[in-house]
Amino acid sequence: MKLKRLVPVGIACVGLLMLTACGGKNKENSVTAVGSTAMQPLIQKAGSDYQAKHPETNITVQGGGSGTGLSQAETGAVNIGDSDIFAEQKEGIHADKMVDHQVAVVGITPVVNDENGVSNLTSKQLFEIFTGKIKNWKEVGGKDLPIIVINRAQGSGTRATFEKFVLQGKEAVKSQEQDSNGTVKKIVQNTPGTISYLSLPYLNKQIKSVSVDGIKATPANIETNKWKIWSYEHMYTSKNPSAKTKAFVNYLLSEKTQEELVKTAGYVSVHDMKVKTDAKGIVTPK
Repeated sequence: MKLKRLVPVGIACVGLLMLTACGGKNKENSVTAVGSTAMQPLIQKAGSDYQAKHPETNITVQGGGSGTGLSQAETGAVNIGDSDIFAEQKEGIHADKMVDHQVAVVGITPVVNDENGVSNLTSKQLFEIFTGKIKNWKEVGGKDLPIIVINRAQGSGTRATFEKFVLQGKEAVKSQEQDSNGTVKKIVQNTPGTISYLSLPYLNKQIKSVSVDGIKATPANIETNKWKIWSYEHMYTSKNPSAKTKAFVNYLLSEKTQEELVKTAGYVSVHDMKVKTDAKGIVTPK
């Protein structure tokens, strides 16, 4: 059975949502995951592979952002809420109502259009670009092009992670905001002068990752926290998830899946991390 994409949340009892929202007879065989677009490529691939091995299970996947995933999981509208941030970090979410399954780690990197002429920025330069102090690429050794900042929408876990390490509590410059990694990728790829940030699985040869203070966003650097802009990929479930939901989460956490799917999809295996972090952002040896 092919992996199905979830129709927009809020359209009651239509199509695939009949499996979860309307109490259809196949509800017990369905797993619905909604949330982080940084996680979406991984969960879609995992869902497709899992269904091929377990055709009796229907996996539906949709983005929408970490905030959406957390709120939908908390209310029980979906089986799994995908998030790049801890539930405790999201205002209005009751983390104690859910269980956190950390299934992968994702690195987040600044990305620029290739025409900008920049491949490395200092932490200070990155801070000043995203707070609006630096306005032209020639100020950081690039071409004479106005800087166009593309930000993620409020509620994005990718944005929360990036701003935590780059902006140090300061407010970002007012700029265009986009809902997904995929949209950001297309804009930066096709628009000279642009800068934004993406999770590593979205990178390709057409979009340029920027080093920070001479350090590259590589799995080895993420594993040791040498590259500090990273987050867990969380799958939040109820405290009593369905048997199918538990089986799918366990499938993602297995050593085999971590090696053959998680790492090859551009994420870092949770088993390879040499450090760990908590909801307060405190990093300690694992």
